Amino acid sequence: MVKGYQPKNKKETRPELLTIDTTIHMHKYMKGRTFKKRAPFAAKVVRKVAKQFMGTEDNRIEVRLNKAIWSKGIKGCPTRIRVRLERKRNEDDDAKHELYTVASYIRLPRDGFKGLMTQRVSTDEE
Repeated sequence: MVKGYQPKNKKETRPELLTIDTTIHMHKYMKGRTFKKRAPFAAKVVRKVAKQFMGTEDNRIEVRLNKAIWSKGIKGCPTRIRVRLERKRNEDDDAKHELYTVASYIRLPRDGFKGLMTQRVSTDEE
């Protein structure tokens, strides 16, 4: 151990409920990936991005998002995909984590990604 080394604190989950819209550039993750492993890997990338943005260990993908990833088959994943990440409170008493994230699909036209930024969505619950 180096003298004076302080390990970085892990990114902690913020307790508030939050919803954001973001674009995932799938192509940069898929470059060089074996064709028959692209769509399953894309689902893992969505979970990884959800963990990075929301700080939750339990990340779930909605059916519509999964269908959008698999829409062109196993080796033809979309280049970019717009996703809504929503952090929710776990209602189960015996749940391992108190918060979880649900990733859902936002449909856009083919060239509708220009100028889109990650933005926080206001909900009526807050």
